[in-house]
Amino acid sequence: MSTEKGVHTHTLDDGTVITHSHEHEHDHGHTHSHTHTKAVLNRLSRAIGHMESIKRMVESGRDCTEVLIQLSAVKSAINNTGKIILQDHIEHCIVDAVEHGDKEALKELEKAIDRFMK
Repeated sequence: MSTEKGVHTHTLDDGTVITHSHEHEHDHGHTHSHTHTKAVLNRLSRAIGHMESIKRMVESGRDCTEVLIQLSAVKSAINNTGKIILQDHIEHCIVDAVEHGDKEALKELEKAIDRFMK
């Protein structure tokens, strides 16, 4: 395990390569792909669009109850997207981590779930 932040490379079905790092200070030493990346990106794009429309609602002075209802819908959409990401992470990253004896990945998952559930 290194003291550098772990960098992960994801290759999407369409060949797009995404590289990112996590906040933990270890390196999994493997690359992985996620089954639902396109679905997650689509859901995030819809949530962003929805948030932009809510912003316009506030700017135009729409009724607060309408704004709150729309915010609730976005919050639900984001939570559902998080569940998909979590499912993908467990099915791919955590399974791989267990196979490679990476106990730190399980600790990081616990931290991430704790933050997500708040």
